[in-house]
Amino acid sequence: MNVYPLSVLDLVLASTGVLAVAALTWALRLRLAGGLLIAALRTTVQLLLVGLVLRTLFANASLIWVTLIALAMLLIAGREVRARQERRLGGWRGYGIGTASMFVSSFAVTVLALAVIIGPQPWYTPRYAIPLLGMVLGNTMTGVAVALDRLTRGAWDRRSVIEQRLLLGEDRFGAIRDTARESIRAGLIPIMNSMAAAGVVSLPGMMTGQILSGTSPLEAVRYQVLIMFLIAAGTGLGTICAVRLAARRLFDSRHRLRLDHLDSRSLD
Repeated sequence: MNVYPLSVLDLVLASTGVLAVAALTWALRLRLAGGLLIAALRTTVQLLLVGLVLRTLFANASLIWVTLIALAMLLIAGREVRARQERRLGGWRGYGIGTASMFVSSFAVTVLALAVIIGPQPWYTPRYAIPLLGMVLGNTMTGVAVALDRLTRGAWDRRSVIEQRLLLGEDRFGAIRDTARESIRAGLIPIMNSMAAAGVVSLPGMMTGQILSGTSPLEAVRYQVLIMFLIAAGTGLGTICAVRLAARRLFDSRHRLRLDHLDSRSLD
């Protein structure tokens, strides 16, 4: 493998682009400079910590440690899903709906790929399990966050229409059906765009990384197709599950629209 090492200076030079964008957003008074710089700092620190953890984990493969890291990733993803909603469900359900949906979809898809399709020995080999789960979970997180945000904002904006449908005799799922469909569609658009543009507009990250590390392009393509299919399945299942559960939560047992428990907060 011909991997060219990167020095700290190389990364500092790469960061100048982010600093330039932050300066432009500050000059334009977009109020994004601070958030952009914090995000860049978080990216650096988090990835360095992950690199150290994975180096240790790869050297000492253990199902217990893989499970603990996977659960930590899930809990953090659940927090991010809730943080990206302008109008979020209050209480533990506001956190639990997104987290449970991602657990059911992402973990099921990842275990299927490891145990049946790829088949490393053991099946929970960290070198395969953690990166694979990270890609599926990360994209599922984006889809679920977008869908739930669209659902709660749509229910709030169309509350009079939904209540009229309820008065006309529709049940809760019928009254919010249009909003739910739009939410699911919004959650699936990112992965659909990625699949449609893969290989034509952009080279996906995993494929690019494998090619840079010396893997045959055709072998890299096979893995990337597998990843795209897994991400699409995880995102689709997670988004549909989250929207269904959240739509149910927006009504009480008598099919009355209840939006009083939605927390309206500025985005983090």
